[in-house]
Amino acid sequence: MPEKDVWVSDYGNELIETPRAHLRMTLAQDEQGLALTYQGREILRCYLTPNGMLAGGFVAQALGVRLPPLGQSALARVSTGVLYRALGVCQLDYSEEASYVVLGRLLEEAQMQRGATNLSE
Repeated sequence: MPEKDVWVSDYGNELIETPRAHLRMTLAQDEQGLALTYQGREILRCYLTPNGMLAGGFVAQALGVRLPPLGQSALARVSTGVLYRALGVCQLDYSEEASYVVLGRLLEEAQMQRGATNLSE
C-alpha cells in the first residue's frame, strides 16, 4: 500500500518480536484517519484516504473491535500474534485482487487467536 495511505512505526515491528499474550491497545479515529497506539506510542496510522480507511476497517476487524467514530476510540486487548496480523492487514495493496485472499487468511487467523470472540461494543 502506498505510504500516503498507511504508516507503520518501527515500534510496532519491535513489539511483535517478543511474544506476549495481552497488549492493551487503543484504536482511535481523528481528523487524519485511524491510529493504533500502545502505551501512548503510535504503532500504525491509516490515513483518511479511500485505501487508508479500507485498511483501517480491516485492522479494526483483525483486532476484534468496532471501527470507532470520529473523535472516539476503542480498546483492544490482543496478543502479539493478533498485532502481527493487524500490521499485515494494513500493509496489503488492495488494488491487487490477490491481496483479498491474503486478507481473508489474516483475518481468519486473527479471529482464531482472539478466541473467536464477538466484536467489542
